[in-house]
Amino acid sequence: MGLWLSEYLPSCLSSPSDENYGGTAVILNVYDLTTWNDYTHWCGFGIFHSGIEAHGLEYAFGAHDLPASGVFEVEPRNCPGFTYRCSILLGYTNMHLPEFQEFIGNMGSDYYGDTYSLISKNCNHFTQDVCMRLTGKQIPGWVNRLAQLGAMCSCLLPESYQIPVGKQISEYYIYSG
Repeated sequence: MGLWLSEYLPSCLSSPSDENYGGTAVILNVYDLTTWNDYTHWCGFGIFHSGIEAHGLEYAFGAHDLPASGVFEVEPRNCPGFTYRCSILLGYTNMHLPEFQEFIGNMGSDYYGDTYSLISKNCNHFTQDVCMRLTGKQIPGWVNRLAQLGAMCSCLLPESYQIPVGKQISEYYIYSG
């Protein structure tokens, strides 16, 4: 397989690394939103949800109708409503737990539930932002590829995909800082 093609194919760890290189592991947990991913992920396409795991908890972003944080925390690799696919070690952070919790709380002020958009501000945009701020690295492109394609072709999409989604995520704990 050529280098070009391998860049676009999903790569996952079977389980996160336990090694610690002087910091806390920053792990991307990826979930399937549809069983179609079983047929499309090999070519770098799919509809995925993602969360960032650090300090024993997983943090993600979801939609709700309130002008308040849409960031929530769950047990790692166990996000309700989604099927866990894989974990990807993204790097390490030197933030201790209290500093990390403050960081996530501050991120929540940029990710209100009523601003969630499938194309321009979804859970994968959140994990990309968190990862860049913590490690200086990007999440793999395949995780949010369909939203990127949707943004490029937004004039062809129904308006409902272009405006914020208003669904309730009451089964999640919304991080309050």
